[in-house]
Amino acid sequence: MVTAGNPNLFLSGKGCGACYQVKCTKNSLCSGEPVTVTITDECPGGPCLAEKIHFDLSGSAFGSLALSGKTDQLLNTGVITVEYARVKCKYNGYTIAFHVDSSSSGYYFAVVVEYEGGDGDLSGVDLRQAGGVGGSPEWLSMQHSWGAIWKINSDSKLKPPFSLRLTTLTSHATIVADDVIPVGWRPGMTYRSVVTGPAHP
Repeated sequence: MVTAGNPNLFLSGKGCGACYQVKCTKNSLCSGEPVTVTITDECPGGPCLAEKIHFDLSGSAFGSLALSGKTDQLLNTGVITVEYARVKCKYNGYTIAFHVDSSSSGYYFAVVVEYEGGDGDLSGVDLRQAGGVGGSPEWLSMQHSWGAIWKINSDSKLKPPFSLRLTTLTSHATIVADDVIPVGWRPGMTYRSVVTGPAHP
C-alpha cells in the first residue's frame, strides 16, 4: 500500500520510504481499521498544500479503508479525514534491495533503495568500493537525487564490488550491506542484501 505525501511528509525526498498507519473514522463508509502505507512520491499541489499533513493515498490504500462492499462509494468521496501515526516499516519476506538506475556506468552510479525496514526514511547513503589505500577503502558519500534515488559521480572508474551504508533520517540508525553490488553489475538490475533493516545506535 503506497501514498504520496505533501511536502511535510515527503521532505524533499528524504521522507520517501517512511511508513504510516492511517485510518478514517469520521465517515460512515469507513471501517475504522488501520492500513499501513509507505510514502513513495510527493503530492505537490491542491489540497496537499492546504493542510499541514496530507496523504494522497493510492486507490488500493484508499479503498481498503472502506467497510466491506463500500469501496467504490468511499473512493467517490474524494477527500476524507484520516488519523495517522508513524510506524516501523515491515516487509515480510523481503530484504533490502538496491535497484541500479539504467543510466549508471563505470563512472556514475545511481541506486534506488527498496524494502528498507524499520524507519524507512534515509538521510544518507555511502558507497565503499573494492580495494582502496592500505586495503581499507573509504566510504564515499552519495548525493540524494530524488525520492529513494542516491547517486555518485567519480573522476576515476569505480571498482566493484560495492558495499552500501544507509543512515536513517529518523533515528540515525545505520546498516551496511557488504558487497551487495557485485563485480559485473549491470544497469537496470536489482540486487538484494541479506540484511532487513538498520541497527539502532
